[in-house]
Amino acid sequence: MNIKSAQQVMAGRSERFVVIMIFISCFLGMMADGADLIILSFCLTKIKAEFGLTNIQIGGLGSVTLIGMAIGGIFGGWAADRFGRVKTVVWSITVFSIGTAAIGFSSNYEQIVFFRFISGLGLGAEYVVCNTLMAEFVPTKWRTTVLGALQSGWSVGYIVATALAAYLLPLYGWRWLFYLCLIPIVLAVFIRAFIPEPPGWLALQREKRAQGKSGWVQKRGLIKTMAENPLQRRVLLLWILTSCALQFGYFGVNTWFPAYLEQELAIDFRTLSGYMVGVYTAMILGKVIAGWLADYFGRRIVFSVSAVATAFFLPVVVLYNTPDNIAYLLVIFGFLYGAPYGVNATYMTESFETSIRGSAVGFAYNMGRVGAAAAPLLIGYLASWSIGLGFLIMGGAYLLCGAIPALFIKEKLYDPQSLQRG
Repeated sequence: MNIKSAQQVMAGRSERFVVIMIFISCFLGMMADGADLIILSFCLTKIKAEFGLTNIQIGGLGSVTLIGMAIGGIFGGWAADRFGRVKTVVWSITVFSIGTAAIGFSSNYEQIVFFRFISGLGLGAEYVVCNTLMAEFVPTKWRTTVLGALQSGWSVGYIVATALAAYLLPLYGWRWLFYLCLIPIVLAVFIRAFIPEPPGWLALQREKRAQGKSGWVQKRGLIKTMAENPLQRRVLLLWILTSCALQFGYFGVNTWFPAYLEQELAIDFRTLSGYMVGVYTAMILGKVIAGWLADYFGRRIVFSVSAVATAFFLPVVVLYNTPDNIAYLLVIFGFLYGAPYGVNATYMTESFETSIRGSAVGFAYNMGRVGAAAAPLLIGYLASWSIGLGFLIMGGAYLLCGAIPALFIKEKLYDPQSLQRG
């Protein structure tokens, strides 16, 4: 959709209707992203058995996913600034749908690694750009509530994937879960046809054309801004560290959680699926409530408190679980470890000016994925002794994730709805 047609869409519909339509589209995109991401976790034990893999090789699948997501998120953020938020979302959904479906046709470990890397490229880009697109349409006073609800789409995707896994895995095997990942391409077609670019981004393109700026000047916007703006450079570095800690903890736990329940707590697969639905439902509540609280009490305090609370609760789950209390512990844990993600997107997007927002958020968040890529491998290595031991280390990462923004990152530095300069 070009700039002219996007303006016509905006003019022909009420602003509220457009925001609702964008939210639904981005929510479905996040849901597909979350389902795609968690499907691998449910298939790990089956893939391990079929191909005779080691725990380190299995952990490597989680790591290669994160590496792909990191690269995809960085380039997706740049593409969103250069070519548009909507176009980038469309291509990212297409890439991860095709890449994930191809895993179902894999005949060896190397093919799975390759296709998982390809799907990771799309997953990383889609997550960053969907959040940026939504943030630039929502007023500041309820932005975190909306983006927190948007983050819950990820968790809804987890629930959908869990239900599909519980039904399909015993009857048809793991490959059919990956075949179904072609469905989100339908969503990509809809978004391309009906969703407009944000007014702030369109205004920036008009300004660049009026000033006669070349494509090369646009491409080096992030590097130039970081060199000339000490505040934005400092904020970018702090968000890289925070994102690394957040994702080191989150994806380390997320990749191995089903295997932990199945192997170390001896929970059968169907019961495990029920437990995971409870965890993901609690995550939805955690994200939405955290987003709502952040609009009233501030992004900084809610993000930091929820991350620190997760850090202290992880040892409780590992060291004090019993058959009688494990379900309750998992629900509480799901609520807590979902909460930082209910605030993260808004907190980050409000930290950078419009001209570099996609690139900066994409770079900061996805450099964090590079660091986090070690987490599934680390837990895979420690799994020879105990997966739970790896989870305790993940708790330390959550503690660091809460401490950095609490001490150093101010909130609401820029309004995503305006064309602001540093």
